[in-house]
Amino acid sequence: MAYRFSQRSLTSLQGVHPNLVRVAHRAIQITSQDFVVTEGVRTKERMWETWGKGRTVATCASKGVPAKYAKPKEAKVTWLADPLSSNHRAMADGYGHAIDVVPYPVDWDDDKKFHAIAKAMKQAAQELGVRISWGGDWTKNRDLPHFELAQ
Repeated sequence: MAYRFSQRSLTSLQGVHPNLVRVAHRAIQITSQDFVVTEGVRTKERMWETWGKGRTVATCASKGVPAKYAKPKEAKVTWLADPLSSNHRAMADGYGHAIDVVPYPVDWDDDKKFHAIAKAMKQAAQELGVRISWGGDWTKNRDLPHFELAQ
């Protein structure tokens, strides 16, 4: 069954590098698991917001992140040393180089669904000659929703 992107996914893909957008569009056509793109390009404020999760006011301050973004009781969602170094940011070419993708209906706990999406994303990337990296393949701090252009 081929799926089509929701308006939310289309909006999230705005400003993302065209090669990664092409991969996502192809993957949604070939996947056995529907998915939604939840994030593409992040603003500085959004990067601070995600970086502050699981961190104290003092830790945030040490990295220049305003105190209001410190959420020490929430789960940490990024392990970047520099809060503004995310590949979700607009890069020198003007595009974000990363997206976050989750199964639809949204299910954060079913790894099999994330693996099905990854299989489709990798197949699409190979077909299109685009090199990508999946956060689920990282040996430390796996990030199942995360896909980015490989460097």
